[in-house]
Amino acid sequence: MGKVTGFLEIDRRDRRYAPASDRVRHYREFVIPLSEEATRDQAARCMDCGIPYCHNGCPVNNQIPDFNDLVYNDKWQSALQNLQSTNNFPEFTGRVCPAPCEASCTLNIQDVPVTIKTIECAIVDRGWANGWIRPEPPKRKTGHSVGIVGSGPAGLACAQQLARAGHTVHVYEKNAFPGGLLRYGIPDFKLEKSNVARRVAQMEAEGVVFDCNVHVGVDVTAEEMLERHDMIVLSGGSEKPRDLPVTGRDLNGIHFAMDFLPQQNRRVSDEPVGNVTPILAGGKHVIVIGGGDTGSDCIGTSIRQGALSVTQLEILPQPPVKENKALTWPDWPLKLRTSSSQEEGAERDFSVLTRKLIGKNGHVTHLECVRVDDKMQPVAGSEFELRADLVLLAMGFLGPVQEGVIEQLGLDLDPRGNVLADTRDYRTSNERVFSCGDMRRGQSLVVWAIREGRQCARAVDLALMGETVLPR
Repeated sequence: MGKVTGFLEIDRRDRRYAPASDRVRHYREFVIPLSEEATRDQAARCMDCGIPYCHNGCPVNNQIPDFNDLVYNDKWQSALQNLQSTNNFPEFTGRVCPAPCEASCTLNIQDVPVTIKTIECAIVDRGWANGWIRPEPPKRKTGHSVGIVGSGPAGLACAQQLARAGHTVHVYEKNAFPGGLLRYGIPDFKLEKSNVARRVAQMEAEGVVFDCNVHVGVDVTAEEMLERHDMIVLSGGSEKPRDLPVTGRDLNGIHFAMDFLPQQNRRVSDEPVGNVTPILAGGKHVIVIGGGDTGSDCIGTSIRQGALSVTQLEILPQPPVKENKALTWPDWPLKLRTSSSQEEGAERDFSVLTRKLIGKNGHVTHLECVRVDDKMQPVAGSEFELRADLVLLAMGFLGPVQEGVIEQLGLDLDPRGNVLADTRDYRTSNERVFSCGDMRRGQSLVVWAIREGRQCARAVDLALMGETVLPR
C-alpha cells in the first residue's frame, strides 16, 4: 500500500450531513464531501491485508485496495478506470449503497473501517467534473438485437454492457423517463436525478435506445417482443407490495410507500403526477409501517412535506446497538442503524403489530396496536392506540407483478414468486428470455442489481455470439 502505517496514524473521518434544520427545507442532496486532501488521507488508511475481506462484502467485486492506493498516490483517473471496470454506476452506489464492503473491512473489527463508500463517490464525482467519463460506443455492431424490460439499475447495467459489446439494445420503460426506482423510488435528497440523467445520456451516445411510456405486457405483448428482438432480458424489479390485511384497510388515508414516493419525485422533477389522488403529509400525523430503507425514505419525504409528526413502526424487536464482532465479522451484521431521515425527527417503535385501522367518516384516524414477543405473538394487556391521519405501508415486496409479460411468456417461477433463473446463465424457462435484478432475486440493493445486470449481459452475449469478453 502507499502508506503502510496509515491506519495507525490517521483516524477515520467520513462525510458529514448538513444540519437537519436546514436540509429538511429542500429536496437536494445534503452530504458534504471531504476535501481532496482528506480523501487521500482516508485512502491511506487502507491496510495491506493478506486477505482483503472488503472484496467479500462487495457484490460487484470492486478492487477496493487498488483504487484506494491509486487515490493515495494522486492517480485519480487511473482510480476511476479501475472502479468503472467493475461498477457501471459508482455515483449511484456511492450515494445509496449501505456499504457492505465497510462492514467487511479488517479495520471494522475495531469499528473504524476505511471510508470506502466516500472514496468511491469522490472518485466518480471527480471523473464527471473533469470530463473523464465519456461515451464508449462499440467499434463494431454484431447485428443482434436485445430488448430489456425495465430501466432500473439492473436493466441499465445490462444495457450498457451489451451496447458496448456491439448489440442493438432497446430498453423499455413504462414510466416517462428511464431509471426505474433510481428515479421514481429513491428521493432526490438521497440521489438527485441529474445523476441518473447524465448516465442515460451517456448510454444513448453509446447506442442504447430508450423506449419510454411503453408498458411491456400491456402496450406491447410478449409475442411482439420476441418478434422484435433476438433475446429479451426481464429486469423489471420486485413491485408487488406486501399489504396489511386488517380491519379498516379500506379506509382513506392508507397508501403503499411506492404510491407515495414517486409522486414527490415527479413533483421535484416538474413531471406531471398524473391522474391520481395526491398523497401529501403536510399538516398530518404520519405513521410509517416498516423499518427498512423504504420506510426511511417515507419519513424524510413526510418531514419535508410538513408532517406534524412521523412515527415508524417495526414488528421485529429492536436490534442490538453493537454487534458481536467475533460472531458476525466479516458478514453484514444485524444491529441498530439510524438513517439520516430518522435523525430528522421521527419516533421509532419496535415489536409492534398493527391489529386494526380505525377511522371516522371513511378516513383513518387511529391505529390499534399491540406489542409482540420474540416469537411475534401478542403480549396480553399491551394494546395501545396511535393517532394517524396518513398511514404509509413500507413492509417490503412479495416479488414481481406476474400479470402481463411474465404470464404471457409462461415463465417458471421460484417458490417466492420470482422469475426462475440461476446466477450462472440467468436464462429463464424460455431459452430466449433472461432475467436479472429484483425480478429474479427478490427485493435487494442497487449494488446487487448492478452485479446481476452485468453478469446477465455476459450470459446474453455468450448465448448470441458463442463467446464473450464481457466480465462477470
